Amino acid sequence: MTENGFPVGVATGIGSWPGDDAREAAAVVVGELPRLPHLVELPGRGIGADMIGRAAALLVDLPLDTSTTGYRVAQRPGPVTRAARDHLARDLDALEEAWEVAGRRGTDQPVKVQAVGPLTLASQVELFGGHRALTDSGAVRDLAESLAEGVRAHVAEVQRRLGSPVLVQFDEPGLRGVLDGSLTGVSILQAPRALPEPEALAVLHDAIEAVGVPVLVHCCAASPPLDLLRRSGAAAIGIDVSVLSAADLDGVGELFEDGLTVALGLVPTAAPERVPGWRDLARPAVTLVDRLGFPRTTLADRVVVTPTCGLAGASAQWSRQALRAASEVARAFAEGAEFD
Repeated sequence: MTENGFPVGVATGIGSWPGDDAREAAAVVVGELPRLPHLVELPGRGIGADMIGRAAALLVDLPLDTSTTGYRVAQRPGPVTRAARDHLARDLDALEEAWEVAGRRGTDQPVKVQAVGPLTLASQVELFGGHRALTDSGAVRDLAESLAEGVRAHVAEVQRRLGSPVLVQFDEPGLRGVLDGSLTGVSILQAPRALPEPEALAVLHDAIEAVGVPVLVHCCAASPPLDLLRRSGAAAIGIDVSVLSAADLDGVGELFEDGLTVALGLVPTAAPERVPGWRDLARPAVTLVDRLGFPRTTLADRVVVTPTCGLAGASAQWSRQALRAASEVARAFAEGAEFD
């Protein structure tokens, strides 16, 4: 555990999981990720179960419904909100059961919960007129505040059920598009503007601060805005190592220099033709710290190992294997294994 409250030298998952069996998923995750398991999302169940749909179960006084193009802010809770809350309740029941069976209740063993980040949420949810919420700065703030309040209550509920500390992950896969203004609108003339970085930073920072527990912000997109993420107040930043370019290296180095935990996506989300060993999976991370000039002990002191992204599209067999592989790599880092 680092001074920022986020564990290091461990493996965890990103969030999504294949299939629709919450109990099986919880049992696998708790079993394969002994030091930082997570509450899974099962988008295969349909509306209300995907990343944006899960937000419908968390938002306070901002119900969501569906439109022909996605999710939309509604005037009152309807079937979508009810479905999302039902899915979340089933997932919590399953995790609580697996936690009890594993003998973790009342321990200091942390667990991680995920929610879509406020900026990606605003980029995907529509207002009543069909425009993305991102087009209205007041709506962005309202969504972010509602989400943070809901996540804070969610954390309290998980803590009550498990008797263990809870960490939060905000998923921001759409952050680059928000900053670049590359999102489409209801017409060419009504596309969302590029959100100024200071405004985006303030929204994300305030949401992180309001949650009240250590937060990991995960952005698996290419060219992640590392400087903004570094200044967001997050305790940890999650990135996909396979999409990093030379231009990203200085930003990654600054994350380490600032003492942040870095969650490195090292395990592929789709089963490769040849299953790699832990040394093969670890190599990109070793090369990264070597190129940045950091000692290899950084991999034990500052790194969490994850799959590159969510596993909803993977087979059940590979999903289990991916978590096991991530744990093997994290163990090798923690034990200072030789890589040459």
